[in-house]
Amino acid sequence: MSDTQVSTFAALGDTTRLSLVRRLGRGSRLNVSQLTVGTGVSRQAVTKHLAVLQEAGIVSRTEAGRHTFYELRGEPLLEAGSFLTRIAAGWDEALERLRTHVEVG
Repeated sequence: MSDTQVSTFAALGDTTRLSLVRRLGRGSRLNVSQLTVGTGVSRQAVTKHLAVLQEAGIVSRTEAGRHTFYELRGEPLLEAGSFLTRIAAGWDEALERLRTHVEVG
């Protein structure tokens, strides 16, 4: 597991951050005010969560006038998904070996 994957999983390990990623995953750039709506947390808390996501490379930040927009970066999430797929394949193989062993034994 790479340091990037560790950072990605650590950043996604919080329900608020995961919710922000889900909202950004709909494809549009959003500012902090837009991302705060419906979260039940303060704008300052959302800003701190976005900083964690940005540090992990999951979101990028763009300044446009007085607004700062955040956008989802797919690469870290694709890498994390690929890692989970490899783990799942390993479990599938292990379960198949167990099934074979039980049926033969």
